[in-house]
Amino acid sequence: MTGVRFAHAQRSGALPRLLPFAVYLFFLALAELITWVSPHLSAVAALGPLANLWIYPLKTAAVLAVLVYFWPCYDELNAKRTAVKPRDVLLAAVIGVVVYVLWVRMDWPWATQGQPGGYNPLLAGDRMEKVLVAVRLLGAVIVVPVMEELFWRSFLLRYLISPRFQTVPLGTFTVFSFLATLVLFGLEHHLWLAGMMAGAAYTLLLYGTRRLWPSIIAHAVTNLALGIHVLLTQEWHWW
Repeated sequence: MTGVRFAHAQRSGALPRLLPFAVYLFFLALAELITWVSPHLSAVAALGPLANLWIYPLKTAAVLAVLVYFWPCYDELNAKRTAVKPRDVLLAAVIGVVVYVLWVRMDWPWATQGQPGGYNPLLAGDRMEKVLVAVRLLGAVIVVPVMEELFWRSFLLRYLISPRFQTVPLGTFTVFSFLATLVLFGLEHHLWLAGMMAGAAYTLLLYGTRRLWPSIIAHAVTNLALGIHVLLTQEWHWW
C-alpha cells in the first residue's frame, strides 16, 4: 500500500509540493484569525497577543511532517540524481548572505504592506524561551526553505510554463513564469520589495545551477543570518 500511495502521489505531482505550503498558510491564517477575534471574545482574549508565539511550533511540526511523508516524491531533492557541487554551495551561501544584507536595508515605508507581526520568544518566559528560539530557527532555516522552494521554484515556476510541470526541466526560463512568481513571492512578505529581491536571487540561482538544492541553501543561509541578527539585536519585528 505504501508503494501505491507514493506512486499515486508522484503521478499527481502537484500535491506533495502544494500541501506543505497550504498547511503553512492555514496556520498563518489561524494565527491572524485568533488575533482578530480575541478582542471580541473573552474566551480567547488572552490568546490574541500570543497566538503566533504558540502556533508557530505547531505550524513547523505540521509542515515538517508533511514534507517527511512526501519526501520520496521529491525527485528534485534526490541526492543521487541532483548532486550539488561545492562551488554551487559556496555560491548559494554568498547569495544568501547578500540577500540578508539587502533585506534589512529595504524596510522603506513605501515598500511594506500591513504590519509586521514579529516573533518574540521572550514573551513565553524563562522556561520556554530557549525552546521557542530553537523551534523558530529550525522552522526558518530548515522547514521554510524546503517548503517554499518546493512550491515556488519547483512547482509554480514550472506550472506556469505547463500544467504538466514535471515534464518541464528545472531552471527552464520564460519571462512570464519568472515575473509572475517574482511578484507573488514578494506579495507573500510584509516587505514586498525585499521579498521580490530575494525571490529573484533564488530563482536566478536555480537558472544558473538547474538544481533546487542551491536555492534551498541560499534561502536557509538568509534566514539563518536574519535569525542571528534578530537574536543579537532583539529587533523582533524581523521575525
